[in-house]
Amino acid sequence: MDMRALVVDPEVPGSLRLGTTAEPHPAPDQLVLEVRHISLNRGEVAFAGHRPPGTVHGYDAAGVVVGAAADGTGPAVGTRVAAFGTGAWAQRMAVDTTAVAEVPAKVDLADAAALPMAGITALRTLRSRSILGRRVLITGAAGGVGRYAVQLAALGGAHVIASVGSAARGEGLTELGADEVRVGLEGIDRPVDLILDTVGGRQLTAAWQLLAPGGDVQSIGWASDEPAMFAPHSLFSLGPAKTISTFGDTHEVGPDLATLLEFVAAGRLSPEVDWRGSWERVTEAARALLDRRIAGKAVLNVEPAAAG
Repeated sequence: MDMRALVVDPEVPGSLRLGTTAEPHPAPDQLVLEVRHISLNRGEVAFAGHRPPGTVHGYDAAGVVVGAAADGTGPAVGTRVAAFGTGAWAQRMAVDTTAVAEVPAKVDLADAAALPMAGITALRTLRSRSILGRRVLITGAAGGVGRYAVQLAALGGAHVIASVGSAARGEGLTELGADEVRVGLEGIDRPVDLILDTVGGRQLTAAWQLLAPGGDVQSIGWASDEPAMFAPHSLFSLGPAKTISTFGDTHEVGPDLATLLEFVAAGRLSPEVDWRGSWERVTEAARALLDRRIAGKAVLNVEPAAAG
């Protein structure tokens, strides 16, 4: 039996289209989720065409459990959950029970779907070191990860500097907790202790010069089409070591996803859903993301599978 899904097709605009694929076959430690909403991340959309044609794409979903894990772990049938896992952009997905979290009653499933990849990335990179009273620079702050990072850094007691590509992209970031909103790196005249960089390229090398001794750059994205070219000797620094770290830790994200959902339920974290529509409009949503016309997240509503 087949189901509908967003599959990779390099021949269509955005390299994604609605197609069909086989029903998921869960491992013993996986549940089956009836997906109600999915969210798109810009990097996923940008690189969709690099995956094999016919691949079910995406990682972020929220819905209702329709098949409990055979090993007895995880939530029961009927539970509303947010999930992070491969093949999420389909009517049903098999997902590890360690990668889901129950959605509180007061949180809309569409908002929950916006959280997994971007929210986990922001939370885990900010937790890489103490940020209380520290100066934290977030580049690409108008994007999905960026808007969560601004809020979470403010919750953690940081002095938050939000860097954006234009003044228009900076709208609303002060209300989310940014102490400073800068276009590029202009006007940042004091060292920063932590940088969450989603831009890469020349801006990454320029941001490195702003890093205080002992500080860290967390490289979590690369929106730029340029390489990062460091001048000779520019990586030398007296005093405590400055570092550049990569991020790709998506192991057992369930507890962190639950934390994000609790923040949303308590009104401490805004899901920042800026675009919402049917998954029939995936090409439109993908184009808007790639053109940076979405501030925050794009969430698509999934057509339910036919009963029986």
